[in-house]
Formats: sequence, structure tokens, C-alpha cells
Amino acid sequence: MISRYALPEMAELFSDRFKYETWVRVEILASEAQARLGRVPQEAVEDMRRARVPLASRVAEIEKERDHEVLSFLAAYCEDIPDSSARWVHLGMTSYDLVDTSLGFTLARATDLLTEAARRLRRVLVSKAFGHWDTAMVGRTHGVHAEPTTFGHKLGGYAFAVDRSIRRLAAAREAVAVGTVSGSVGTYALIDPAVEKYVCEALGLGVEPSPSQVVGRDRHAQLLQAVAALGACIEQIALELRLLQRTEVREVEERRSSAYQGSSAMPHKRNPTTSERLCGLARLLRGYANMSLENVALWHERDLAHQSVERVILPDSLLVGHFQATRAADLVESLTVHPDRMRAHIDQTDGLVYSSSLLAELLSEGVEREEAYRSVQAAADRTIATGDHFGESLKAGGIDPGDLRPERFLVNHDVIRNRLEQLRELED
Repeated sequence: MISRYALPEMAELFSDRFKYETWVRVEILASEAQARLGRVPQEAVEDMRRARVPLASRVAEIEKERDHEVLSFLAAYCEDIPDSSARWVHLGMTSYDLVDTSLGFTLARATDLLTEAARRLRRVLVSKAFGHWDTAMVGRTHGVHAEPTTFGHKLGGYAFAVDRSIRRLAAAREAVAVGTVSGSVGTYALIDPAVEKYVCEALGLGVEPSPSQVVGRDRHAQLLQAVAALGACIEQIALELRLLQRTEVREVEERRSSAYQGSSAMPHKRNPTTSERLCGLARLLRGYANMSLENVALWHERDLAHQSVERVILPDSLLVGHFQATRAADLVESLTVHPDRMRAHIDQTDGLVYSSSLLAELLSEGVEREEAYRSVQAAADRTIATGDHFGESLKAGGIDPGDLRPERFLVNHDVIRNRLEQLRELED
């Protein structure tokens, strides 16, 4: 992923340096286990521990000749190990014992970072929701004014969506946090299963129960689908904030520094660029999730068709998802809200947003449904045609409108607030 959409802590996990450090760690752990079984001399393990992690540049140099990254890594690593000990490196293992076990470790760490960012987003949404629980605004369906709600209620819905994504990430982390050290075609023919158990326990990983030489790619697909689902939830938040920032609406605004410039030609522009960027990144995540499903089916015990795809989609999905979740939390946390504009839009249609509640009141008073509906509709049509306030139109039709204020129609609103308290308790 280009550095523009990568944050340092996640980028480090997918650097060549971290990858080769992890590969060295797996090789040493495997050799420690072999030494316990009496298959590798302890002196060789000590030599492996003293050896330096090979530089990515050196591995790349050797790979020009060998055209095999793992063999090139092993050659570079063994350059710093005496020949008498180097012969014991990678004993009984195949390339993907190293690659997939290390990958499981890295993906678990990366998922933890993403989950941490998602938890912050949930926390910010909950806090903002409580802060604006009584900030009345018009609810819209089909882009058209419907009836009153509150900005806090809106944000609360997004908080629950992010919470569901966090739960999906937890399940996906469990799926990808596995390794295998089972040898060619996964039969343990040349390596004791105790080695695998030792390595995976040291790395905090589970074990692939029936390896085919590689870890099942449905695991990675599950993770990328969870990341994409979080991305779609963030897109929903960002899309709503984009809509609420339109000139005709302007109920919220993104934070902008004093140096902000929204257009090269029009100095007055205040564009919702952060929200737009978050929506665009969600498209990438959906594309990566689709490609991960294409990677599940491999020829026989394994092939290599998935590798070139994974080199792109696994780092990029976690990098983009982490960046998107982090920036979404920043956006919501610093958002400027205009309650006066929200209230003005409730009143913009001269009380029409209360038609549903008035219909319900007539029905509760015993008026037949068709009669009640037509009476309220006739008053609404009169307001639209004449510009008279809906209350006056209702009176003209013989209906007492009562007090037409949003607070009157949000009497059961706190039941949702009580549910939202449960999310706040998760952080305590």
C-alpha cells in the first residue's frame, strides 16, 4: 500500500525487516524443539540464536539467482552461521511451514491493531452519541424528510454496527492465528508433531488440524471479509456525514485547520474530503475480500497461485482498514455539529414531519384508519399547496394538532439510550 494510506505501527508489521525477523524466530523455535527431541545439537541452536537477521537487500540479491524467496532467505541467514550448525537449519520443514506459521503470527498482531482502532471508533461514537442524545434533527428516508429523530440516535446505530464488526474481527483473528510445521504435503513424515506444537504455542497460535502443507485459505478470506465489513460500516458513517455537509444542509462540518484549502480555483470551498476518502477506501477493501475468496481453492495439496495475490491483498487490507478506522475516529471525534441548523430543518416543512405521530394519535382515539389517514393527508396537502403551517391546516380540518415539537414525539427514545449504555460499559 502507498504510504499515504498506511500508519507506521501497521506498516511495520508488513515490512521485510519484520517478516525476516519472524522467519528467524520460527526457525529458532523449530530447532529448539528438535534439540529437545535429540535431533539437533544444542550448539547449533546457540549458533542460530547468535546469527543476525538477514537484510532484505541480501535476500533479494540471492533471489535473483535462486528465484525462491525462502531458499534465498535461508542462504542469507546461514551466511552468519558456521557450516557445522547451518546444516541443521530448517530440518524436516518445507517452505510454507515457515511462511504460513509466520503469517499467522503477523496477521494475529495486525488484527489486534485493527481491533484496537475499531474499539476507539466505537468509543468515540458512543461518547458523541450521548453528547447529542437530545439534539433533535429530521430523519430522512429516500432522501426525503420523514420524522424527527436525534443526532445521538443516529450515531448510536453506527456504534452498534462497529461493535458487530469488532465481534467479527475477533472470530476472524481466531481463524487466522494458526500455524503448521508438518513438512511436505502436511504428513509429518520428516518432522515430529511435537515440533509444531512447541513452535505454535510459543507464538500464541493454534494448529491447522489437517494441514495440506499450507494453512487453509478460507481462514484469510474470513479475515478480509471481516475487514471489508468494518470498512462498509465506516463507509455508512462517512457517507452520512458527507450528505449532512452539503451546502443546502450543513448540519455538521469536518474539522479543518487554518491552512485548509478546499479548491485550487474556488477559495470558498469547504469540501468533505475526509469523509469522501473513507468511502473510497471501503471500495478497496471489498475488492480485496473478493480476491481472498478466489484464493481458497488450490490444486491438490497446494499450488502457488494464491501467493502473488496475498502479497498484495493481505498487507493492503490490514493497512487500509487500520488507516480507515483510525481516521474515522478522528473525524467523528472532531466533528462540528450545528444543532440550530438541525432544528431549522425540522421546521422547514412547516410541521409536516409530525404527520405520522398525529395519525397514530387519531387511531388511538378510535378514528377508523382510512378516515384518519385521509384527514391527515388532506391537511398535509393543504400545507404543501398554500404554505400554511401544518398545525393550521389540521385545525381547518377539525383536528387538534396539540403541541407540535419534536420532544413530544420522542417519548420512548431513552429505551435506545439504555441499550447504548451497554456499549459504554464494554470500555469500563
